[in-house]
Amino acid sequence: MTQLKDFQIIKKLGDGAFSTVHEAKKISDGAIYALKKVKLGKLSEKEKQNAVNEIRILASINHPNVIGYKEAFFENKEGCLCIVMELADGGDLLQGIEKHKKGRTKFTEKTIWHYFIQIVRGLKALHDLKIVHRDIKCANIFITKDGVIKLGDLNVSKVAKRGLLSTQTGTPYYASPEVWKDQPYNHLSDIWSLGCVLYEMCTLLPPFRAQSMQGLATKVQKGIYDRIPQLFSADLNQMVKSCLQVIPSNRPTCEKIIATPGLLNHMTGTLEGLDLDIQEIGGNDLLKTIRCPRNST
Repeated sequence: MTQLKDFQIIKKLGDGAFSTVHEAKKISDGAIYALKKVKLGKLSEKEKQNAVNEIRILASINHPNVIGYKEAFFENKEGCLCIVMELADGGDLLQGIEKHKKGRTKFTEKTIWHYFIQIVRGLKALHDLKIVHRDIKCANIFITKDGVIKLGDLNVSKVAKRGLLSTQTGTPYYASPEVWKDQPYNHLSDIWSLGCVLYEMCTLLPPFRAQSMQGLATKVQKGIYDRIPQLFSADLNQMVKSCLQVIPSNRPTCEKIIATPGLLNHMTGTLEGLDLDIQEIGGNDLLKTIRCPRNST
């Protein structure tokens, strides 16, 4: 059985409330992974279930735009659950945004579409399995050095068996109006968060900002935000607008986004080098995959 001593920790990549993520090398074959250590001692039973849930969800998904799961094991000495995952060697989208802020530069529109379309593809793979991510934000969108986007941090993801979820989770800046109102929500809540991420790629700031949580709640629930800069196309502005609809049923699904007229124009040349002959996920069986033809969306 795999143990922590089978890995050489190279460096720490990040910290969470109950977890740390390290770049680690498996000693037996020299492969490099992201190793997430979740401290179980301080977790409630529900949080322990979430940690196990992350493994179950990750193990179920085989998609180029979702972080790949390798294995998991309990480390009794440290009292933690270790989750071994694919390493996205280009950092995360939030780091990319911070870099642009520092350099006083912006993402090009081509890059924004390139990233956005891949995020939608990854999200569609989850939604097709009735999985709601529940914490789509720039810090949870990883990038490889080749520019491939990978959705990660699925520990708060949930399978919506009855179609609607009702627990509050995720990050306030990206939370949908229905989550703020403590109302039941579904996969369309992820689309709101997706709109926030798209907006942030355009402006380097979240669309909804306020001095207090109450102020933020008011802005989100009213859907008040500044327009993206005029230098970006009407198509991009319209996409932000359609995702940031206060009424959930007015937001598009991932399928509708991919089928948007004109979107193919933005895809031209942006997905070069990516293998589009991917295993899309379909049906209700979490572990069932089907081969998708090259010309499919």
